[in-house]
Amino acid sequence: MSERATIAIIGAGLMGHGLAQVFARAGHRVQVYDAVAASLATLHARIADNLRQLEEPDDCLPLVTGHADLAEALQGVSFVFEAAPEKIELKRAIFADLERLAPADAVLASNTSVMPIGSIVEGLATRARMLGTHWWNPPFLVPLVEVVGTPDTSLAAIEATMALLTGAGKTPVRVMKDVAGFVGNRLQHALWREAIALVEQGICDARTVDTVVKASFGRRLAVLGPLENADLIGTDLSLDIHRTVIQHLDRTPGPSPYLQGLVDAGRLGVKSGEGFRTWTEEEAQDLRARVFAHLRKLNAAESGQGVAHDRHQEGDD
Repeated sequence: MSERATIAIIGAGLMGHGLAQVFARAGHRVQVYDAVAASLATLHARIADNLRQLEEPDDCLPLVTGHADLAEALQGVSFVFEAAPEKIELKRAIFADLERLAPADAVLASNTSVMPIGSIVEGLATRARMLGTHWWNPPFLVPLVEVVGTPDTSLAAIEATMALLTGAGKTPVRVMKDVAGFVGNRLQHALWREAIALVEQGICDARTVDTVVKASFGRRLAVLGPLENADLIGTDLSLDIHRTVIQHLDRTPGPSPYLQGLVDAGRLGVKSGEGFRTWTEEEAQDLRARVFAHLRKLNAAESGQGVAHDRHQEGDD
């Protein structure tokens, strides 16, 4: 998208500041709203720190402005991306405000990870301009954005959003039905459900699950999707494998009782120091750093940089 837009981001938190960074780096003016003064106060510093780690210039920072007043943040915008916490009533209230305060021709998008977009915009009068854009964390390193329309969303709104995202260097895909979890999280959490079941049933421990994924099929996933893999080995072989293994996979209809037990016991993962396994702060920081470095290497490789270096370093993660 060659022309520069004015874009509003609702929420300056983990995802919101990353979205602002992506659009500012693409040359767009970005107006970020947050009701929490501290989030606005650190907005530029957090973007600058990301850019420093990426070894990218910070000359885009003047394009990002913080606003404590929603109406002010929405002035003159063509696109709005809501990046509020995953609470349905909060998102519904925000979209009601957006419909009232944003320019009538602005596209209004939610960054929900799993909520059907229709459940957020239900009852609003201008649903034709409302859709979902599910970004992945961190949004400045993970290229995918799932664009999700409802039965009421106009094709023009979808196409304009896809063009904006492509122009900002993202990889947008259109999700044809507005279902919970869209595509990516339905796939991801199907894997998580089976991973938890393996531990719950005593087949292996949590560290083994993660090692198996990272040291086997996980290494191929960036270049070989599951259906490409099925075609590569043959659909006939895939069918033979499924005849044996599918009947043994976990079919728990709701959240795992084992997972519920962890939460009930206060084992909340890194934030409490123990979840499926124990964590020190140093281990958690090391994991975050390795994920960041790995994603950065993948992006460099895809852009034709650092490929030889990646081949020597692929065992790091």
